[in-house]
Amino acid sequence: MNLTVIIMFLVFVGATLVITYFASKRTQSTNDFYTAGGGLTGWQNGLAISGDYLSAASFLGIAGAIALWGFDGFFYSVGYLTAYLVVLYIVAEPLRNLGKYTVADMIAARFELKKVRAFAALSSITIVIFYMLAQLVGAGALVQLLFDIPYSVSVILVGIMMTIYVLFGGMTATSWVQMVKAVLLMIGTLIISFLVLLNFNFNIFAMFGEMKNVTAPELEGPFLNPGSQGTSPLNNISLIVALLFGTAGLPHILMRFFTVKDAKTARSSVMWATWIIGIFYILTIFLGFGAAALLTREEIIAANPAGNMAAPLLAERLGGDFLMSFVAAVAFATILAVVAGLVLSGASAFAHDIYGQVIKKGKMNDKEQMLAARTAALSVSILSIILALFAQNQNVAFLVSLAFCVAASANLPVIIYTIFWKRFNTQGAITGIITGLVVSLILVILSPNVMDPSGNAFIAMEPIFPLNNPALISVPAGFIGAFLGTFLGKAESHEKYREVKVKSVTGISTSDVSH
Repeated sequence: MNLTVIIMFLVFVGATLVITYFASKRTQSTNDFYTAGGGLTGWQNGLAISGDYLSAASFLGIAGAIALWGFDGFFYSVGYLTAYLVVLYIVAEPLRNLGKYTVADMIAARFELKKVRAFAALSSITIVIFYMLAQLVGAGALVQLLFDIPYSVSVILVGIMMTIYVLFGGMTATSWVQMVKAVLLMIGTLIISFLVLLNFNFNIFAMFGEMKNVTAPELEGPFLNPGSQGTSPLNNISLIVALLFGTAGLPHILMRFFTVKDAKTARSSVMWATWIIGIFYILTIFLGFGAAALLTREEIIAANPAGNMAAPLLAERLGGDFLMSFVAAVAFATILAVVAGLVLSGASAFAHDIYGQVIKKGKMNDKEQMLAARTAALSVSILSIILALFAQNQNVAFLVSLAFCVAASANLPVIIYTIFWKRFNTQGAITGIITGLVVSLILVILSPNVMDPSGNAFIAMEPIFPLNNPALISVPAGFIGAFLGTFLGKAESHEKYREVKVKSVTGISTSDVSH
């Protein structure tokens, strides 16, 4: 623990608390709390989306995964980036036009049955908790390394901070913290990348030439080729499927499209976000390979067994205490910004969908809705903190990939069928969500991540399911479940679909036009 680190952390925490204070004055209604009043511009929301998406998994997890496993780690960068094409071309505009606060709102625009909304909300809460788990593990490892305090204390402190942002500032505070963090993260990443290239005299080929010589007993293949972890090609394909399709089902990312005034601004947001995110993921090459070249494998693993501390250690090697303190503070900012968005989406799924629409049947005044939202935010935070205390040795990029898997399996099939399939019905929506959710969760429990005979996972036994990420099975299962449920259920009127089809493209309700 040193003075520079403490000052950097205090400056950032102080700045974010000031943002939260001013945001709390503007958070008067439920609409303000969930969507910042829908008043963000395209570039502001694009920056905020970047801040929400570039999580601890991106900055800490991917850098560590590339540093330890080479190209196998870079799969995460490829998957996360290309996923935004699915969001841009398929989901962003219809979601903004059909929804109000949550993913369940969008599905309920076509299916008014309360069960559909309840299952959609349950799926969103499950995804949020998986994702939160990854962020809190990263935060715990970071604060433990820098301040030399126990991991459990680190996780609890971060949990308290994120809860403050959400309870008092809502989406306005969360959005501005995410914007500031996105700018700081890009600055930090550019500085490290520049210094890594400087170390190789700006010769990228020299850097890759050195990477060819990286060896370690754990590597089961060349460092620059796929398969260095000894996993099967199917494992890597399954991971890419999860990353590619998962973003379009992530509730905290989709929720950001409700913070803008119309679908045109939503598209503009995605364009801004794609450029920022694209540049960042290209730079992860220099973060990961720079760490592999300039640090020893033993150093990286000693700081954190999953490699999550590779980026801060690289910053210390290149720029001393000051750069390491800046990068650590930015990583901390990254985690706080993302978990605030996650808490908000989890709270909205519970308070707005389950409590407000299913239990109270929409009969709540604004004050009751705000109280329910804040209570739900507190509950989501506490549950995530408790789970994070038991996941210290998991790589955060991997933990996030599980959240992507559930999102791609449970949410995406129903979103796509709701928008594009005329025959789709209520039974199909419920069956699709349940199938995707149950299959992905069961296969995760039976996978090598949870079952490991060496005792490094939660259960000390041989895994029953061979793939680390079950998306290759669970995503098709979600689509097939929704398809079969539709044909086994009773046919429904296509009148609602016609309205959804028009509204998803134009934002105009046919019932409004007829009046």
